Amino acid sequence: MQEIPFYLRVGHFLPSSMSDSNTTNFTNPSTFILLGIPGLEAAHLWISIPFCAIAATAVLGNFTILFTVMTEPSLHEPMYYFLCMLAVNDLLLSTSTIPKMLSIFWFNLREIDFSACLTQMYFIQCFSVMASGILVAMAFDRYVAICNPLRHSTILTNSVVAKIGLAVILRSSMLIIPNPILASRWPYCRTNIIPHTYCDGIAVVKLACADIRASSYYGLFLAFFITGVDVFLIAISYIQILRAIFSLPTKDARLKAFRTCGSHIFVFLIFLIPSLFSIMTHRFGQNVPLHFHVLMANLYLLVPPMLNPIIYGVRTKQIRNQLFRLFTRKAT
Repeated sequence: MQEIPFYLRVGHFLPSSMSDSNTTNFTNPSTFILLGIPGLEAAHLWISIPFCAIAATAVLGNFTILFTVMTEPSLHEPMYYFLCMLAVNDLLLSTSTIPKMLSIFWFNLREIDFSACLTQMYFIQCFSVMASGILVAMAFDRYVAICNPLRHSTILTNSVVAKIGLAVILRSSMLIIPNPILASRWPYCRTNIIPHTYCDGIAVVKLACADIRASSYYGLFLAFFITGVDVFLIAISYIQILRAIFSLPTKDARLKAFRTCGSHIFVFLIFLIPSLFSIMTHRFGQNVPLHFHVLMANLYLLVPPMLNPIIYGVRTKQIRNQLFRLFTRKAT
């Protein structure tokens, strides 16, 4: 006899059109159950292999960036301070999702406490917004370095860098805090089954048996407000940078600067596009297969922390040279 999948044994994600006979009558459950990737439960072990490899690469790469910058005084400059901020944020984002995700894939540990679920939801959203803000700060740093190189050290002093970092933290913390507060106030009387590998914000509030338009509208506002502001600021910075690049006297200098800016823009798009896709399909993509949506939502959290150390770190000549010196020193 064919085994009934886990998500059918405990109940499955019930859309708003579900029949009352399929609902579970309880209010504010003490725990939620994370399904993992619905429909692909049999492949969880195999899916965990690339996910684990991506996470391990992200952790190793970001720790390498932090160690390299901390041990080399010549790298104590605004560009590398912002890179360290991004590395710390990527490590925190990875540790917010990976442990629970792998515990589902490897040990079938699907339960998560209600308050822990809201806490995870908050930190995932907070670190995601923080990453976007740091990318804006890095774009501003490149703008000053290329367009006003003689004033770079006077404009971006250590105190200014610290204030920018604090502003990024405060912006994300304050803008995201209403989401878990609203989610904690809704009654949950349909099901406690979340068809996801982590406590995604809209996936959680969709389980509420109440009018969740406040959460939905605020989530859309955040998505378009934060994305719109950050994309605008990054676009302005790189338009000015490109203008400066095309005025450089030699072709090699233009090509080198363009490659640097192009890789930065590529990382931002890798971060931005899957994020917007995840947000929009949750609200309007009823025809998108659920397993595809969950996979995309996971890749959006896993891939940028892996790519950031490669694009911003290894491809940066100063960091590459310092790593080479460290390895050759240990070899001798």
